[in-house]
Amino acid sequence: MNEIRASLSEHRTKTTIRELFSKRLGVAPLVWVGIALAALQQFVGINVIFYYSSTLWQAVGYGEDRSLFISVVSALVNILGTFVAIAVIDRIGRRPLLLIGSVGMAVSLAVTAVCFHTATITTDADGDSVATLSDTNGTIALLAANSFVFFFAFSWGPVVWVLISELFPNRIRAAAVGIATASNWVANFLVSSTFPTLADWNLSFTYAGYAAMSAISFFVVLRFVKETRGRTLEAAG
Repeated sequence: MNEIRASLSEHRTKTTIRELFSKRLGVAPLVWVGIALAALQQFVGINVIFYYSSTLWQAVGYGEDRSLFISVVSALVNILGTFVAIAVIDRIGRRPLLLIGSVGMAVSLAVTAVCFHTATITTDADGDSVATLSDTNGTIALLAANSFVFFFAFSWGPVVWVLISELFPNRIRAAAVGIATASNWVANFLVSSTFPTLADWNLSFTYAGYAAMSAISFFVVLRFVKETRGRTLEAAG
């Protein structure tokens, strides 16, 4: 506590955005790691599941009522995963949770993409294209999509915010957390606004792209984040 008070008393002036990326403070690599983590949290496509869940499942042959029910199930899975994260984060550690989550999300999204690739495209009475999954692939896609939600909810969902709050020194924390949070919302906008167009182009390739982002998130954590005493994380040079 004395060290925290001392660090706060030494840095009473506000840190500007330009200073965060200057050589004088020497924290630019740390700030970039925070931006990357916050952006990747969205680039894995989690909000596609929540924003477009009902439309997505209707697009692959599920009825409206069942699609809405699936959306509710996904929300419950998200809550369950978050409680799991709360229970284990201090036992397992931030970095292992992120790595496990990245692998789980990548595999789940890849399976979902493969299932969507097998969809049969037909034309309805209005001339619109309708995708239909077989019963087996539909079940697998549903389980894989909810597995993705669970892996995100107990890793990248809550852990990234915990990590960002711990990542930066006191002298730059307010400004750096603000930058990381802004990058998260920009990434959220990009993913949510581009998904309808990408899905119309090729739903399977779109999910494969999110799987690739999940794989990239694994290597970002592996390369740039290391654990200290199993409690906090810091950027590796």
